[in-house]
Amino acid sequence: MKRIFLFFALINGYLFSQVEYSRENAAIGNSAFFYQTAAYKSSKPGKTRIDSYIQVPYSSLSFVKKENEFDASYTIELTLYDEKKDNILSERNWKEKIKTGSFEETLSRKNFNLSYKALDLTPGNYVIKIMLEDGNSNRTSSKENKLTVRAITDSVSLSDVMLITEIIKDSSNNRIVPNISNFVTNHDDSLSFFFTLYSNKEQEFYIEYYITDPQKNNTTKQLNPYKAKVGANVITSLMKKLSFAMGNYDLKIVVKDKNWNEITSIQKSFVSGIYGIPLSIVDLDKAVTQLIYIATSEEKDFIEEAKDYNEKLKRFLSFWDKKKPNPSVEENPILIEYYRRIEYANKNFKGFSEGWRSDMGMIYVTFGPPSQVERHPMDSNSKPYEIWYYYELDRSFVFVDDTGFNDYRLYNPDYSRWPGYRQ
Repeated sequence: MKRIFLFFALINGYLFSQVEYSRENAAIGNSAFFYQTAAYKSSKPGKTRIDSYIQVPYSSLSFVKKENEFDASYTIELTLYDEKKDNILSERNWKEKIKTGSFEETLSRKNFNLSYKALDLTPGNYVIKIMLEDGNSNRTSSKENKLTVRAITDSVSLSDVMLITEIIKDSSNNRIVPNISNFVTNHDDSLSFFFTLYSNKEQEFYIEYYITDPQKNNTTKQLNPYKAKVGANVITSLMKKLSFAMGNYDLKIVVKDKNWNEITSIQKSFVSGIYGIPLSIVDLDKAVTQLIYIATSEEKDFIEEAKDYNEKLKRFLSFWDKKKPNPSVEENPILIEYYRRIEYANKNFKGFSEGWRSDMGMIYVTFGPPSQVERHPMDSNSKPYEIWYYYELDRSFVFVDDTGFNDYRLYNPDYSRWPGYRQ
């Protein structure tokens, strides 16, 4: 129990102090926001419209209490480069503000703010970068991806596909809230999505939908007849009676003519996880292995010895349920923080092993962000080393890079006897 109480004490410290160590200047983390693009036919000849969506969970932001409300803000910088990043082709900057009257809402991963920008681009290859800066903490997070812009023709063609979080109905029209994270859970028994079918004339099609689980080679198929009008046809579809497990899935849409000949198709990948578990966990076996810093050998063995996947998942969830600081609350902040640290370690402490298995990753996952980091990368007559200070524990950790390949190891072997150290 000692290691659990220590971890819980540090997790509370994190929630209030927000101290973070990073080789990338106090980054918020990989899950600070979700980003997605979708291609549509542009009104400008020879162009394709690229819609960019940025979804920021409230839990990623720093809120400040002002009188009876909690305020947060952040700035988004969207930069478009050419394929080799030699030139900046476009830059967009804007600021978002959020107000809420509940402290609980500020911590919820279910609440989010959604931004949208559109660019008309010539078909080709680009690089797009999104930078987010928290207005209250000045912490930053960025994502950079290659962007291939395809041509959308005047005849029969498809836009990209977007999953749907919900459809809000009002007196004037239905407003679609897209699922920017591309994440579903085992609680979902259906999949809702939308796309646009472009047609140069009125004609009838057959539209086939396929959902494939690449790991199990299971495919669910649905067929819908559709009569298209001239121009843009926005199609909202729902596939029911589905069963999702943890892993990656593909959604494929195929348009066929009346003779069942394929005209065009589009595909989209998405991820399924377990309800209440962070999006970073997509492999149950690995998630169980990663319990090494918080679970006893007996607890970990008990989960691993389960007879099948469902029993292993049940034991895994039961283990974390026992760690909940407040059993009446659905979310488990200890579980969320633990795997946030795993994810952060994988990104920032790469050496000859996965980041969470490294010595730096082990200390970071067990004790959280250090109070201060002292770096010595180029001292004379010394190998590169770092000192992590944990003032609240009155302890420090020294890491030395003996190989010169950024593989920092703990210098003092006495720490191997600490609770939470590698077993």
